[in-house]
Amino acid sequence: MKFSGLPVRLFVLVLALFASGAQAERIVILGDSLSDAYNMPREAGWVHLLDERLGEDRKVIDGSISGDTSAGAVARIDDLLESHQPQLLVIILGGNDGLRGLPPSALRDNLATLIERGRAAGAEVALMQIRLPPNLGPVYIERFEGVYPALAERYDLELIPFFLDDLFDKPGMLMDDGIHPTQAAQPKLADFMEPRVRELIAE
Repeated sequence: MKFSGLPVRLFVLVLALFASGAQAERIVILGDSLSDAYNMPREAGWVHLLDERLGEDRKVIDGSISGDTSAGAVARIDDLLESHQPQLLVIILGGNDGLRGLPPSALRDNLATLIERGRAAGAEVALMQIRLPPNLGPVYIERFEGVYPALAERYDLELIPFFLDDLFDKPGMLMDDGIHPTQAAQPKLADFMEPRVRELIAE
């Protein structure tokens, strides 16, 4: 017996493969250039490396855009959620807000919107703490960086430590701008993120 030119056994196998792909857990990384394989092949970035490590049962989608702000992410989050329907949304945003001196109150409101929309779409949401360079001044930095633990407490969600904290003093880990991780740093970022993502999707 055949179906559309395929033996039944082969047809059933094809259907099973499609079904297993459809059931893969989807993880969206919502970020900026720190997650967007900045100035390197996309396959070298930590998001792609993480996707490879998590295997076929999980799909990591890079929803990051270099230069993006929290407001920019709010403008595109609905399309991302509708397109990918993730089980986990990891928000790694805010650095460009800080470098532009945007109000921490606006950052707080935008991140809150992202969290709420992610949860409304049925996703587990995690937030990464973002750090700023010291030249922006202690008062601004304190207000800016304080947004993240406050939101984590308000929404009872996982606050992931800033993944560049342990790389700043290691040679070859940052580009000449002192901000962006090099290609050599990408596997270390994947090392940092893998156990945290695994724990989040296991909850």
